[in-house]
Amino acid sequence: MKHLALVGPTASGKSAVALDVAHRLGDIEVVSVDSMQVYRGLDIGTAKATTAERSAVPHHLIDVAEPDDEWSVVRFQSEARDAVADIEARGRRALLVGGTGLYVQAVLDDLRFPGEDLALRAELETWTGEPGGVAAAYAELGRADPEAAARIDPHNARRIVRALEVVRLTGQPFSTFGPGIGVFGPTAFPVAMVGLWLPRDALARRIALRVDAMRRAGLLHEVRSLRDRMSRTARQAIGYKELIAHLDGEMTEDDAFATIERRTRSFARRQRMWFRRDPRITWLGGSENPCIVVPTLLALWGS
Repeated sequence: MKHLALVGPTASGKSAVALDVAHRLGDIEVVSVDSMQVYRGLDIGTAKATTAERSAVPHHLIDVAEPDDEWSVVRFQSEARDAVADIEARGRRALLVGGTGLYVQAVLDDLRFPGEDLALRAELETWTGEPGGVAAAYAELGRADPEAAARIDPHNARRIVRALEVVRLTGQPFSTFGPGIGVFGPTAFPVAMVGLWLPRDALARRIALRVDAMRRAGLLHEVRSLRDRMSRTARQAIGYKELIAHLDGEMTEDDAFATIERRTRSFARRQRMWFRRDPRITWLGGSENPCIVVPTLLALWGS
């Protein structure tokens, strides 16, 4: 039984396409491959499927962690694969949907992750939380493991901390564990891979509309209600990080939402770069209505 992974940048319409496909086929269950939709309460800012949508089509890996949990890619890999196996055992197909590149590859490929040292991680997190700490940590990673540093956003404190944790814990470069994220071999289970592509201007418009809709839907109120019980990991989510800074008096509300839009566009560029490396992905070009690709997607999937 072949499953399907639907990938692409944020706001490209993956969720809408997935729901359309699921309604047409009837034997589909969605597996969210998103590092932040795992958290209960982080609803508006993660563009989580609504309660009605989840009632109509079964969804997995949504709302499986409390906001103060420190979720990890290792845990996600295990639980997502279990979800796919369960779906298959019931004679149904999994539609994996997401834009978190590392999480997608962890589920589909033979990525192996080294052990953890929570005390060392806490020490590194304290360091990166200090002024100039992220830059200094990134510089250390660049000296110890240039290959890993080249693949990590210099502002992504969480991934920098994890890479340095492994380097200090094992004495080996983080980039040497497993076959590496640059290796695209046979997948862990039978799965077709499709990516959604939109012209850059169209995607930028969709991002602007999404951020505006999140503001009108009450994202600031959501962040205010969660901020005191969010883990360091959850606080890194785009939208939440900026509005926490606003609530801390570091920027105005307008500036916070402008920053959210800018960082979302930047994130979308990085997502495109990540997924374009994978030759197994068949890309489908969309438009202002991404669901226009559904007939072609169904044909590719062999449905």
